[in-house]
Amino acid sequence: MIYAAYVVVASLVVWFSILASRYIDMIDRTTRLSGAFLGGVLLSAVTSLPELFTSISATVFLDQPDLCIGNILGSDLFNLGMLGVVVLFSIRLFSRAACSRSHIIVVGYLILMYAALGLRWAGVISLRIGWFDLTTLIIFALYGLAVRHLAAENGEQPSADEQAEECSLTVGQIAARFTLASIGIIALSIALTYITDNISERLDLGAGLAGALFLGVATSLPEVTSTIALFRMRNYNIAVGNIIGSNVFNFFVLGIADFVSSGQGVYSFTDSKVQLLLIFGSIATPLAAAMIISRRPVIRLACAAGMVACYILFLSFPSFS
Repeated sequence: MIYAAYVVVASLVVWFSILASRYIDMIDRTTRLSGAFLGGVLLSAVTSLPELFTSISATVFLDQPDLCIGNILGSDLFNLGMLGVVVLFSIRLFSRAACSRSHIIVVGYLILMYAALGLRWAGVISLRIGWFDLTTLIIFALYGLAVRHLAAENGEQPSADEQAEECSLTVGQIAARFTLASIGIIALSIALTYITDNISERLDLGAGLAGALFLGVATSLPEVTSTIALFRMRNYNIAVGNIIGSNVFNFFVLGIADFVSSGQGVYSFTDSKVQLLLIFGSIATPLAAAMIISRRPVIRLACAAGMVACYILFLSFPSFS
């Protein structure tokens, strides 16, 4: 029954994620809110809530705060890898798509977050101020700047055709339905996390790679599903913003987990897999930036392939002491 429950709940997460993507697309077409804000802040926060739940659970309930960094960095690298896969399958249309300039700036903040973790790993910034690590304060500041930048951007006035297309629903009705879909994603993602944990215990997967993949699929389903749905709607701007925004939000979650760890800290790099996640994530993120900046199909194709390669290399790279 537990496996049937996994399939049912995962299917519902996919369904609610598709609904949320449709309503975000409707809001984009019928309001002046920017696609960068809708994808980079609103949708990304909703689809990243499973990572928030699992990270807080590992810190508060399981008393293993060092598990958070692997969960967050793993989710970020997986998100970029999946974005690369979707782009590769849609390169003909995506190569002509224009992404918001705000995405480039937000990716810049994301690169700085990776740099902060790299310096923390090297021991350059290891100062703690009460319950706060200096790295956490840097992450919070960068996330605040990213959100402020996205919130300040204005969207384009929707055309009469776009307004007529969505005339059956008012903006308030669309927003209400998006809220309900978001609540569904949150509740089902929490249930899915418990179910995957139960499956991992039954199969004695625990800390093994298979267990990590089970949980990784569970927590990343909303991001992956909504991105694929938005690509099918050809709303590439919000789709890219969803992945980039989710990765930035995940770093914010890492900072929250560090704060609630009561001084224990979450910035543990003793596990070689965490080190590999940081290395390959630091490579894949600039590739995502180059893919967004360039309008040349060849460069976008190469960057997308590189992002996928980073995730595959992480999976295949052996652990080291």
